[in-house]
Amino acid sequence: QVQLVESGGGSVQAGGSMRLSCAASGYSFPANYMGWFRQSPGKEREGVAAIYTEGSTRWYAGSVKGRFTISRNYAENRLYLQMNSLKPEDTAMYYCAAVGRPGYMPTPLRPDQYNYWGQGTQVTVSS
Repeated sequence: QVQLVESGGGSVQAGGSMRLSCAASGYSFPANYMGWFRQSPGKEREGVAAIYTEGSTRWYAGSVKGRFTISRNYAENRLYLQMNSLKPEDTAMYYCAAVGRPGYMPTPLRPDQYNYWGQGTQVTVSS
């Protein structure tokens, strides 16, 4: 059974940095596509960043481009999100997700393209 476990969330002041981690287990093969998503109360879940294999291709939402960096340790099945210059509007529950269908090419930042999800980690940015 595939399991994704996020860690690294917490509270930080605006302008600060935070690094999220996601440990993946239970795969019979590593997922080619993984991503980070976030959801605030009353809002739909949105794609933040996605990565293909070890990073040959990465995608970012416009609101985080230049501030967030997604990376992956393919051999250890770990996914990371380095978040710099955090803003209050970055406050949300952040989720790690993976596409577990071999050969499937998703629209990388669309949540409905992913079939494995973690439980989420809360990020709160205060002004």
